Amino acid sequence: MTQSTGHDIADALGLLLRRSTRARLYTRLTEGLGEAIDDLTYPVLSGLARTGACSAADLGREIGLDRTTVTRRADRLEQAGLLQRRPDPADGRATLLALTDDGRAVIEATRQRLAAGIEDALATWPQDDARAFGRLLRRFVDEGPFAGDHD
Repeated sequence: MTQSTGHDIADALGLLLRRSTRARLYTRLTEGLGEAIDDLTYPVLSGLARTGACSAADLGREIGLDRTTVTRRADRLEQAGLLQRRPDPADGRATLLALTDDGRAVIEATRQRLAAGIEDALATWPQDDARAFGRLLRRFVDEGPFAGDHD
C-alpha cells in the first residue's frame, strides 16, 4: 500500500468524522421524528442503543460528551418519553439511562433511513463493488486504527 492510499483514506475519514458532516446526517435522520430528537440529542439515543442502559458518565465516554451535557440532553429525551431514568441495581445511589419503547422505535426509524440512504448512494455502483465495499469497510473497522474503539 502506498503512502498516498493512506492519505486518501485519512482525508475521506476526516470528512466523514467532521462535526458538521455528522450534524447534517443527524438532521436528515431525525427530521419529522419530534421536537426532542435532533442533531444534538440523537447521539444520546444512538449511544444508548449501542450500550444498553448506562450512566450519563459512561454514555458520555461512549459518545464523546461530558456527563453534564449528556444529562441536559437526556432531560429533553426523557420529557419526550424516549428514554427513562432508573436506579442502578449495582449501586442504589446511581441512575441509569435507558431507552423506552418509543426511543427504540425512533432508533429503528433512523437506522432504516440511514440504511436506505446508503443503499441509494450505492445504487449506481455495480452490485459486486457495493458488496466488496461493505465487506472491506467492516474489515477496516475491525482491524484498522479504530479496532479498539468498539466491542
